[in-house]
Amino acid sequence: MECELCGRKGVSSTVHHLTPKEEGGTFGPTANLCPACHKQIHALYTNQELAIRLNTIKKLKEDDQIRRFLKWIKKQPSTKRVKVSKSNEKNRKK
Repeated sequence: MECELCGRKGVSSTVHHLTPKEEGGTFGPTANLCPACHKQIHALYTNQELAIRLNTIKKLKEDDQIRRFLKWIKKQPSTKRVKVSKSNEKNRKK
């Protein structure tokens, strides 16, 4: 499998709802992401922010916060387990 966000090949796949289910995206478009990218997205952004502003792979790739992560993760082997921490900005939005 290839992650639709970072492009790494040979990674396991998780289904990411481009509009979160909690925001009405249960039957909407999805993307196949590696666990590292999927976890990082949800660590950086609120569901509301994902639904309104970052609801496509293209928009995610263009966002500065995830772009820095993608630059790094693309260099990592598909077998690497990645720790994810919540962003300070997301914590302040709650």
